Amino acid sequence: MKEAYPEASVFKLGMTWPLPERKLMSFASEVKRVVVVEELDPFLETELRAMGIPCAGKELIPREGELDPGIVRAALTGEPLAPRVPLDLPARPPVLCPGCPHRGVFWVLNRMRAIVPGDIGCYTLGALPPLSSLDICISMGAAVGSAIGMERARSPEDDRPMVAVIGDSTFVHSGISGLIDAVYNSTNITLVILDNKTTAMTGGQDHPATGRTLMGQSAPVLDLVRLCEAIGVGYVRRVDPLNLEETRTAIEEGLKHPGPAVIVAESPCALQADVRDEVLVVETEDCTACQLCFRLGCPALSGSAEDARNGRACASIDPLLCRGCSLCEQMCPKHAIHRAGDDPHGGNHSGEE
Repeated sequence: MKEAYPEASVFKLGMTWPLPERKLMSFASEVKRVVVVEELDPFLETELRAMGIPCAGKELIPREGELDPGIVRAALTGEPLAPRVPLDLPARPPVLCPGCPHRGVFWVLNRMRAIVPGDIGCYTLGALPPLSSLDICISMGAAVGSAIGMERARSPEDDRPMVAVIGDSTFVHSGISGLIDAVYNSTNITLVILDNKTTAMTGGQDHPATGRTLMGQSAPVLDLVRLCEAIGVGYVRRVDPLNLEETRTAIEEGLKHPGPAVIVAESPCALQADVRDEVLVVETEDCTACQLCFRLGCPALSGSAEDARNGRACASIDPLLCRGCSLCEQMCPKHAIHRAGDDPHGGNHSGEE
């Protein structure tokens, strides 16, 4: 606003509800005209009018799109808006962070061709290519109930695995009641709780299973495994989602168990400052450019412009982005990926083709 119209008096709201009515009325009394600059719907404009403050808003400010100083100045002054020059930039779809522990779960579910009802969180990105693992996402806490309904409604000939995913924070918020229903009605679903020890998508807030309050004070830790056992779930396992074989085995065992099964995939969010292992490197002479590792959708992995096999780029790992999660190392069929300084022909590999 200061860039768009520096001569104007500005009342900036740090929090839009509840509104500071007295301060707003005092501000309005000191200026000749009030214009509400807000994106999308006229929420603040409506509230100011309800307070009896005459104001302009959406008759000037566009309802659609994102505002910038040029758009705001043109709206307030009537000046013509400078034409926008289209930029020929490559597409950059949103992806899970490098080292995200959810990636291992989605890789396994994709390979299993599972039906995966999802939920609200960072892990909703598992619906996008190349992981393409999440099938539906309705509302917060709906993953479990969706899985129950889909399992009971689908054709008996459809034998695809039914595996719901939900985050630890969302499970505590609104997923527990659905799991109780699954136990009560003996519904054959498998639930993976993606326990990254935080509420990552909204800024890393704590919740009852982290052991800290929102004020940072120590609190009792809600043990998700014991909670599920107390509900009556017959099969509950805790796994490291950065171990592909362990994760796959636990999910397959859960699917064989009658009634609901729960796998707690526990690994801290990659954005936590202390979550970083030794970076991985690619032995170019061993890489066959199969590009299997690219299917992880990890931002640290890319094609090397200098190295290619039969016209296909070999893998390259950005050491500044790599968090050392080792998923690419485990899946490389030629053992061409290893930790920096390790034996390039050693390590743990699943050798997926």
